[in-house]
Amino acid sequence: MLRIIITSFWIVFIAELGDKTQLQTMMLATQSKSILGVFIGASCALVLSCLLGVFAGSYITKFIPANYLQIAAGFIFIVFGILTMFGKI
Repeated sequence: MLRIIITSFWIVFIAELGDKTQLQTMMLATQSKSILGVFIGASCALVLSCLLGVFAGSYITKFIPANYLQIAAGFIFIVFGILTMFGKI
């Protein structure tokens, strides 16, 4: 179990570095007098988001094989990247 905890930590940590959410959190921290409040709020949001992902992933894999989900996630990631490049998102 420790291995999956460490793996999950690093995957989420690296994925979140420098994304729009982190930049938005930094901007909010500069405008707020309560840095601790920003930290707690952002931390709770990330925990809830991950919790939803875990429950959704475990539920969906009961009906759709994991390899199909990986292919679909990769395709959606590419589509979002293309749409972002052209300013559609």
